[in-house]
Amino acid sequence: MKVLPFKIPKAESDILIVQEDRGRTFYEQLHQHEEIQLSCIISGKGTFIVGDTIRDFQSNDVLLFGSNVPHVLKSDASLEEDSYMISLFFTHTSFGECFFALPKLQKVQQLLYDANFGVKFLENQSLIQPLFERILHETTIQQFATFFEVLSVLTTSDYETVSSFINTKNYTNDEGKRMSAVFEFVMNHFDQKIVLEDVATIANMTPNAFCKYFKQRTNKTFFRFLTEVRIENSCKFLTNKTQLSIADIAFACGFFNVSNFNRKFKEIKGLTPTRFRKSFASTSLSVR
Repeated sequence: MKVLPFKIPKAESDILIVQEDRGRTFYEQLHQHEEIQLSCIISGKGTFIVGDTIRDFQSNDVLLFGSNVPHVLKSDASLEEDSYMISLFFTHTSFGECFFALPKLQKVQQLLYDANFGVKFLENQSLIQPLFERILHETTIQQFATFFEVLSVLTTSDYETVSSFINTKNYTNDEGKRMSAVFEFVMNHFDQKIVLEDVATIANMTPNAFCKYFKQRTNKTFFRFLTEVRIENSCKFLTNKTQLSIADIAFACGFFNVSNFNRKFKEIKGLTPTRFRKSFASTSLSVR
């Protein structure tokens, strides 16, 4: 697969690469690299796409992407603060050809396998962030020790695999750029009316050809994907301390019919927007 190949800056002798990304936005093009990517979001929020699925990210989140897994991270440009992420990059053979295959590292093996679908950790994030911040200032040997400390915490943490589908077909560079352009368009214009002809034009294809093309590469229809992007963005409004009504949120996320919004939200999230908002509010209060 050749989806905008992205080279991680490193010397030939580097085994573990530590990288900081700070600015108004992250690298928001669909891209891939040989290295496995383990990232901690220090500040900022936004959305990311991996495989056939879009999810939100926010401060303190920890994400894991497998080797050569195409992914996109897009910061919320409306925020005043910069996005800041610390990432660790390594390969399956960074520590030796058979290191991660050792019997006592079975939990790590499972985690690295699940990374092929994208992983978002659901607990122990507060334990991880200080380790990422510490590793920036350590010697090489100290970084190795901290890296394995991070893995130790993560292998005992609950997490979710993000995508249910990873395309295994080879992409040409042109195909990768085409999908990237489609993803970028959707992420930037989900709140507007989007018609198939416009997206097909961006992909430089006929509408029918684009529908088949998109389904083959994401295992879902384009409009199903668009709906999921809109629902995921509506969740940000519902979980923020906003006084917007459900109708206002629906319109702000590209739904022009509140009944349709409620129906699609329940179909994807398993409960209504109102119940989702109340559930989040009660969870927030119980944490205090």
